[in-house]
Amino acid sequence: MTYRTRLLLLMFLDSVIVSTALFIAAWVTYRSKDVFQLDAIVISAVALLISHHLFAAVYKLYHKVWAYASVGELLAIVKSVTLSIIVAGLVQMIAADFTLYSRALLVTWLLHVTLIGGSRFVWRVFHDRYIDGYQGQNRTLIVGAGAAGTMVARQLHNRNEHKEIRPIAFVDDDMTKQRMEMYGIPVLGRIQDVPAIVDQQQIDLIVIAIPSLANGELNTIVNICSQADAKVQLIPKLEDLLTGRVEVSSLKNVDEKELLGRAPVELDIDAISQYVSGRTVLVTGAGGSIGSELCRQLMPFQPGRLLLVGHDEFSIYQIHMELKDTYDSTATEFVTLIGDVRDKDRMYEIVQQYAPAIIYHAAAHKHVPLMEYNPHEAVKNNVIGTKNMAEAADAFNVNTFVLISTDKAVRPTNVMGATKRITEIIIQHLNQTSQTTFAAVRFGNVLGSSGSVIPLFKDQIARGGPVTVTDPDMVRYFMTIPEASRLVIQAGTLARGGEIFVLDMGEPVRIVDLARNLIKLSGYTETEIGIEYSGIRPGEKMFEEPLSDDEVHPGEVYEKIYVGRTLEVDPRLITRLIEQFSDKDDTQLKEALMTIVHTERTELAAKGS
Repeated sequence: MTYRTRLLLLMFLDSVIVSTALFIAAWVTYRSKDVFQLDAIVISAVALLISHHLFAAVYKLYHKVWAYASVGELLAIVKSVTLSIIVAGLVQMIAADFTLYSRALLVTWLLHVTLIGGSRFVWRVFHDRYIDGYQGQNRTLIVGAGAAGTMVARQLHNRNEHKEIRPIAFVDDDMTKQRMEMYGIPVLGRIQDVPAIVDQQQIDLIVIAIPSLANGELNTIVNICSQADAKVQLIPKLEDLLTGRVEVSSLKNVDEKELLGRAPVELDIDAISQYVSGRTVLVTGAGGSIGSELCRQLMPFQPGRLLLVGHDEFSIYQIHMELKDTYDSTATEFVTLIGDVRDKDRMYEIVQQYAPAIIYHAAAHKHVPLMEYNPHEAVKNNVIGTKNMAEAADAFNVNTFVLISTDKAVRPTNVMGATKRITEIIIQHLNQTSQTTFAAVRFGNVLGSSGSVIPLFKDQIARGGPVTVTDPDMVRYFMTIPEASRLVIQAGTLARGGEIFVLDMGEPVRIVDLARNLIKLSGYTETEIGIEYSGIRPGEKMFEEPLSDDEVHPGEVYEKIYVGRTLEVDPRLITRLIEQFSDKDDTQLKEALMTIVHTERTELAAKGS
């Protein structure tokens, strides 16, 4: 229906109601008495018709979208009708020698509000029930009967916009809401009852409508919903609803941090501000997933100069443009530096020229199976690259050097883990004689980083599956990219020299559970997106651990952050490896790497006995 046709139809309908209502009211109230003048009623009816259309224009009654009508639209009708009745009453008094037929006008007011308002809402009900209908809609269960849940139910009733979704029931753990109804939708049970309710009510879609949930609580709810044969989606976070950036009914799919299973670790803002503000900070691997996020996390603390170092010119260009467009470039000077950490002369040149106070070393090869096939590249980039940067920091008196390591450096069974453990040994040895404070930070698996499992799973889901998992019993510790970057920055403020900092990452997560939750939160079922087991890849372990038993130092050094003991290893083993690695084939190089980390474990065991 065009706007012009709709406008003429509403005006005609209102004209009929307004023109006849006063006569009906007069007949109802005065039919047994001959006390009123017909001429006065006719004149006041004309005045009522004219004034109604005038006030209808003022309050835009013909511009309302009645499919979304609420209290505001009803108030507009009441105001328009009330003012038009007052005008008609004044005209009536003049036409009838100041006689006011108040009862007739009161009944007219009631008829106007009922018929004009009712005409709008009757069409809406008719359209919802008999034109849109319910065939083909997703029968939806809303988890959470609080403010957000009821807002979802209300907006989903606007079927012009949400024709594919039909709210059937709520579940909520609040016992006072059990067996109650909101917008005609019953609360059928608690969250733990979701699987049974989905089966009983033939539910197609589950909407989690508790935007203030902590990640651990969300994980629990998702696990319960995963037992049901229905799709799962979320509403946006509470802060997005309050700021109006999104509608409450804008259902969304999964965000990486919602798979974490715990609350993210926060920062000591004051300590970091004093540590970073106004100083020159260098980030290697600044174009990578960890390095770029590290730069973003540093910017609120306004370093005086931020050195973006990397060998890939396009990734350095991208992060530079993003930082320049997003943050105040007058407070921080950005310097883009193309160079490879394996190039010792170039690294020395950069550190000498720009004299950074802090170096965050994020450049590394980190993909476990790839490094099994390319051990020489792993040694060149991870071991030699780190040694070059660390020795440059020592040579030019950098205040703090923070190495980004991995939990795969604990009892390493693969090339990547062994090379990262050796880099820890390098900086711990340098720390003993250097004026520079050296420290390392061990990450768990970083959700969403390049080459990690989440982007792989998302891509597989987008292509229709299946999602490939190596082993049903494989577990990993997880952290988000921002959380990992914050840990690095925080470690720099806590470092006294030689420490290995580790984040409390909660309980390890089974990879297959992560895959199932991601499938659910992406709006699919395991029937639609299957899971296949591909077997453990070269170099992988069934489980990781952030610290080995002999490294554990009791107690937190900061909330959710622990530190491992400094371990002594003969640096001559590493020097010999670097001098001879190019002469070895892949098998020999792997054996040499494992010999170093095995020697470390043997020496530790001997000391312990």
